[in-house]
Amino acid sequence: MQEDLRITTIQTNLYWEDVSKNLDNFENKIAAINNNTDIIVLPEMFSTGFSMATEKLSQTMDGNSIIWMKRMAVSSSAMIIGSLIIHDQGKYVNRLLAVEPNGKIQYYDKKHLFAMAGENQSYSAGANKLIFEFKGWRIFPLICYDLRFPVWSRNQNNYDILIYVANWPEKRSNHWKILLQARAIENQSFVVGVNRIGEDGNKFHYSGDTCVISPLGQNISKTEAYKESVETITINKKKLDLVRKTLPFAMDSDPFTLL
Repeated sequence: MQEDLRITTIQTNLYWEDVSKNLDNFENKIAAINNNTDIIVLPEMFSTGFSMATEKLSQTMDGNSIIWMKRMAVSSSAMIIGSLIIHDQGKYVNRLLAVEPNGKIQYYDKKHLFAMAGENQSYSAGANKLIFEFKGWRIFPLICYDLRFPVWSRNQNNYDILIYVANWPEKRSNHWKILLQARAIENQSFVVGVNRIGEDGNKFHYSGDTCVISPLGQNISKTEAYKESVETITINKKKLDLVRKTLPFAMDSDPFTLL
């Protein structure tokens, strides 16, 4: 069990539908991380932006972007987390991948598809959660719009860290910040939310507002809105356990089953 876990968030502009430029940008930022870290979190669809051009931009599970993620995990000695447009078994999915330095890959396909942008017309929804253990921490990664559906992320004493990767627009940034805080408080977990900045090909603007929220609902990140940032934050398991012990709200929670 590793008591302290170091998480690096990367908040940056994304080059619209330009895989090569995006990978080069993230590679330079990862190479510049001058402190040891355990997990590096990238935004949603980090290689393309939030695009519906699935046929043009999708890759398979042995594609160049996943090869790149494996290489970055090795070079940084850290897990790399981010989502990509993946073509798998005849369908397109918005797939979050968690890639370890040893080459192990775990993934989650976005369940809640953003119909307002036509995501449900271009992608197939996932059905299964991914909760995995890394260095003694139980981690639950989700994608953007999933944030609006708290039942899907309800902590049933099965995770310690909730991670959201996103392309969340500036005009609803207040929702992003409030909901991340709510997820941390109600689930008594650390919450990491990584969002992009800049303008996409549809002229939507993004303020970033990347956060790391403590189990008590406090934002412990110093990343500023609208600014490029690479930030490493250390979280502590004893502090998490203390919150859950001194405020044992989970014992009074309602039992439920999500169909």
